[in-house]
Amino acid sequence: MEEKIPLDMIYLGNNKEITQRKLIIKEVNDKYIYAYCLLRKQFRTFKRENILSILPISETYSMNHYLH
Repeated sequence: MEEKIPLDMIYLGNNKEITQRKLIIKEVNDKYIYAYCLLRKQFRTFKRENILSILPISETYSMNHYLH
């Protein structure tokens, strides 16, 4: 969080739709993550319980490279 590294997140929205977001985390508490969403170009609040996966973007690229 302190390094402001962009992260790649797979998220389950309230509408049960799974989305992929690129974000920079600003604040974390027990229930929520407050982050700048690079897709929406605005700050958003995400429920921690709805986060399916979160990785630094470079690690996501590495994983996809080896899976394909």
